[in-house]
Parts: sequence; structure tokens; C-alpha cells
Amino acid sequence: MSDYEIANIELAEHGQKKIDWAWQYMPSLQFSYSKYRDSQPFKGATIAACLHLEAKTANLLITLKKLGATVAACGSNPLSTQDDICAALAKNGVNVYSRRGMSTDEYFGYVRKVLNYKPNVIIDDGADLVATIHQEMPELIPNILGGSEETTSGVKRLKAMNSQGVLKFPMIPVNDALSKYLFDNRYGTGQSVWDGFIRTTNMIVAGKTVVVVGYGWCGRGVAMRAAGLGAHVIVTEIDPHKACEALMDGFRVMSMEKAASVGDVFLTLTGNIHVIRREHFARMKNGVVLGNAGHFDVEISKPDLSAMADHIEHLRDNIDTYVMKDGRRINLLGEGRLTNLACADGHPIEIMDLSFSLQLESALYVYTHKLQPGLYPVPTETDRAVMESKLAALGIEIDTMTDEQTEYMKSWQE
Repeated sequence: MSDYEIANIELAEHGQKKIDWAWQYMPSLQFSYSKYRDSQPFKGATIAACLHLEAKTANLLITLKKLGATVAACGSNPLSTQDDICAALAKNGVNVYSRRGMSTDEYFGYVRKVLNYKPNVIIDDGADLVATIHQEMPELIPNILGGSEETTSGVKRLKAMNSQGVLKFPMIPVNDALSKYLFDNRYGTGQSVWDGFIRTTNMIVAGKTVVVVGYGWCGRGVAMRAAGLGAHVIVTEIDPHKACEALMDGFRVMSMEKAASVGDVFLTLTGNIHVIRREHFARMKNGVVLGNAGHFDVEISKPDLSAMADHIEHLRDNIDTYVMKDGRRINLLGEGRLTNLACADGHPIEIMDLSFSLQLESALYVYTHKLQPGLYPVPTETDRAVMESKLAALGIEIDTMTDEQTEYMKSWQE
């Protein structure tokens, strides 16, 4: 048995069933496990992970342990932690510290407990492990060989640290790999956000006006799926190129000031703070639904909502209804945290299979290569190999270039 602080160890059997279900549909991670099972490449490694603790993540953590690592994990979001999964992880020998609904103080307490294992490899989701090490526990830095980061928001923080010269060990931004953002961010977020919305509200999407705030890869996916469900989609942006792209993808583009009075559903996907705030709430219709799919619960200004509300009602799980002083009702999903994880099960299994295969390979890369501090891309051959394993598992064959074609592509002469 591992060490753990979780809600209820008796939930392990139910959690294990969810883990077993997901494992069936994770062929890329299965391939990695089969490739490394005999060599045990993580023997001697201590891996600290801060991730969304649900079934797909559990399969990554268990696989790392089976490949020789000591694994300590905490949940990266209070409402994405699934207590039965934590119990099953503990039974599988992962040292796990998390519970659904934990307070902010508890969350950072669990982060510190994981770091007390003195890891030499980090797997992060939002860069809280990395930030805590640099701000509070710098004595750990000499022992850390490197790590990887899962999210757009986390990569933003790492790039800021690196540009300021304060990042003290190597990190791989897994989020920037083709096998990650083209699929996880677009198709994963696109489906899972609407899964969370529909489960939580029991409302129809067709016919509604949906405002997608931010047209990065996640925003593209949410807008695409909203249109497929029959919604009228509006995109708000600060980047003129992305705004024009949204326009040419068939969506209306306008400022948030104008969209605020038109939308029925608002979804934020920017990674920035207070992109929906007081002046926007003041213009919104009665009954609107707000959700966030950025990593941190800062995109929708909860302080402004609270200040403007007469009181808050809770008529359904995962919905806070702010009743304004003028009687309008504004509904916030999942406390403004990640709608797809706070209100559902996160990205589909097949999507996270790709991302977690990249995480495993990236962890192995930093563990076996002596890298200087800084940011390193996922190696191109690794990125390609993960996608090839996925296609092979699906029985899909693709073409290869002939020798003649290869030489032609290298030449500048006709």
C-alpha cells in the first residue's frame, strides 16, 4: 500500500472499474507499456505529478509505477478530483493526496506533500508544482532532472519564467506538441465542454446563441461542436488573425461588450483573467449560463458577480445561480472551474491516450538525458511515433515516400 490522504479508501473497487474501462481504449499508452515493461526504465525515478485525478490519468500514473517509478500525485483542481479514482490509485501503490472539493489551503498542502518525496521528475498541469518549487522549496532544484507540462495555461507560466531567466530546470511543454494540441485541445475540449454543459444543465444547445471567448485551439473546438449541435456561434477575440479565422470559419465576431447582451451561453477559453466582468454582467439577459474551460477559475470574475448579486441559489449540482439586484439570474457552472472536468469526466479516453503517451515519453526523455535549464519541445520523432501507434491500433495505414520522392524534396533544383 502507498501513503495517501483521500476521502474514502473504501471507494477503490468502484474506481478500479472506471480505470479498467478506460485502459481498454488507450492503445498508445498500452504500446508504451509493452515497449518498456521488461527494461523498467523508470527504476530509481521519483515522479511528482499534479494532474486531474480521473480514470485516464490513473492509467498514466499506474503505468509509470509499473515501469519502476515511485509516484506521488495530487489533484490539479478541487472539482476535477474523483474520490473513487484516488482510492483505486492508493490501492495500486501510487502515493496520492487529494479529495473532491478541497479548499485552496488543502490543495497547496497536498502539492507540498507530493514535493516532499523529493522528486527528480515533474509532471505538471498548470505549473503549480514548478511554481511552488521555485517560490517555496528551492532546495529541491538540484535533484530535479526535468519535467513536462500538460496545459496551455501552464506553458504560459513556464514561458514567462524562462523569459525572465528564473526557470531552474528543464521542462518539456507537452501542450505544444502536434499530437497534443491538434487533438486534445481541439477535439477533446470541443466534446468534453459540451458534455459538461449538457449533463449539468439538462438544456438543449440547438437554437441558442453561444459566445466563445477566445479562438485558440480550445476555442476552435468548442465553437465547432457548438455549431454542430445547432447553436448560433459568436466569437470574441483580441487577436486580429484569430478573429478573421473565426469569421472565415463561419462565425460572427464581435467585442464582448456587444456579445454580452446577445448570448445565451458564454464559454471562456483564453487563459487570461477577468475576460467576463462587471460591465458585461450588467448587460446580460436573464437566465444566461456561464462556463470556463481555461485552467484557472479567473476568467469569469467571481468577485464582480458576488458584488453585483443580491443572493446566490443552488437549484442543481454544479450550478451557482447569482440573482442580481434587478432580478436577473446568471448561472455559473462548476464554480467557474474547468467545465469539462468539474461537471463531467474531462476529455474522451481516446484523446487523453495521445496526451498521456506524450507525457510518459517526455518524462522518460528528461530522466535519461542530462538537459540544461530551459524549455525543450517534445522530440519530433516522439511526437510522430505516438501518432503512428494510434493509427496502427486503429488499423489505419498511411503512405511513405519513395526514395525518388525523398531526394526530390531535399533538392532545390528541378
